[in-house]
Amino acid sequence: MNERAPKRNLFGVIARFEEAGDLLVAAKRAYAAGYRQLDAYTPFPVHGLSEALGLDKQPNFVPYLVLLGAIFGGLAGYMLQYYTSVIAYPLNIGSRPLNSWPAFMVITFEGAVLMAAVAGVLGMLFLNKLPMPYHPVFNTPNFNRASRDAFFLCVLATDPRFDEQETGAFLKSLHPSAVHAVEQGDTEIYD
Repeated sequence: MNERAPKRNLFGVIARFEEAGDLLVAAKRAYAAGYRQLDAYTPFPVHGLSEALGLDKQPNFVPYLVLLGAIFGGLAGYMLQYYTSVIAYPLNIGSRPLNSWPAFMVITFEGAVLMAAVAGVLGMLFLNKLPMPYHPVFNTPNFNRASRDAFFLCVLATDPRFDEQETGAFLKSLHPSAVHAVEQGDTEIYD
């Protein structure tokens, strides 16, 4: 290794495919080869790609966030009605009890649904690290085709099996259109 060569800060190695089927086969072969830090970029959803990348084996926290949001929203809706009807403005109408829980259920249910939806959207954005106006793969030649007609498979440098030369050779053996190393800046570390 050349000691004078500038140190490269790699994000990963990326391969471009022209067909969705080729990407799917490549993702399956990369996962079977032991690569676990994979990412794919496609212009439209590809059926079976998340399973090929092993994403179905990773934990999904969004349902738990939705459940917590629903519980919080339901409790907040109920407590708001309880406070206004029992503590702040107690009015005895038709001799019904002040804490009439059946009358509170509509607002409680709507509060649960509203906060579940808000927690789901915000949780999804947070867990996906969105919005992300810049990403190192944007520097890949022809990456703008990922939103039109090209399919990309990236092996991240954080993968335990990652070696720039070996990973590049492995991706070339999958017969892509092109293979590129993806560099990132010294201060911007993405994973």
